Amino acid sequence: MLSTLALALHFLQEDPTAAPPAAANSSALVEMIHNSGPVAFAVLLILLLASIFSWTIMLSKWSSFGKAQTQSQRFIRAFRKSTRLSEIATVADQFKPSPLVAVFAEIYDEYQRQNGGRGLPRNPVALERAAQTASSEALTAMESRMTWLATIAAIAPFIGLFGTVMGIIDAFHGLGTAGAATLRAVAPGISEALITTAAGLVVAIPAVIGYNQLTARLREFGSRMDDFGRELLNAIENAAMVSPPPAQQQPEEARRRSF
Repeated sequence: MLSTLALALHFLQEDPTAAPPAAANSSALVEMIHNSGPVAFAVLLILLLASIFSWTIMLSKWSSFGKAQTQSQRFIRAFRKSTRLSEIATVADQFKPSPLVAVFAEIYDEYQRQNGGRGLPRNPVALERAAQTASSEALTAMESRMTWLATIAAIAPFIGLFGTVMGIIDAFHGLGTAGAATLRAVAPGISEALITTAAGLVVAIPAVIGYNQLTARLREFGSRMDDFGRELLNAIENAAMVSPPPAQQQPEEARRRSF
């Protein structure tokens, strides 16, 4: 493709009848878009809509992930300061944007169903499965619309390439119609090819960067949920197996969660 462009430009000759340059106050980019054909204009419109959609997804995800991270940190602090899981259960809704709340609620409900929240759980494996299920559901909810972002990042360059191909076709058609290799004959097609290629890259590059960053954040949330699930299971087992000493003799650092 690039060699074809170079070959076409090599045989260009300056047309003495060419129009004078545009006014100084007009933008070259605006002029190229304004003079684009219907195919190039349609490609640019599709890319513009894809860019708006991808930025909407990225901004909304960054906002929701930021809230989830903040609430997760607060929930972890409240969980580790509390001595009774029932207290955490009553205030868990305050930290609702955090995916850790779903993991806690699922494990706590399963523990309550097994033996009313007292003693060792009859089926610890069921608690682990409940934690995995809650973590998977939370990640699935957080991953919503991420496939659209990946799709835009993948196909935007090809949409721009389609405009490039059509621009080259238009340039050679202009050469055949004019009967001479002049700048006026090929300039519209070449400008369409270049501007659609650039537009495809402008749409795709931010989408790729945003998708990679958001995917890394999702992996981080998944690891935190797994770690919290194990910490909660350990807290349940320790509280059930260890009987705390009397309150007046119990040191602060040895306090255990009770039910």
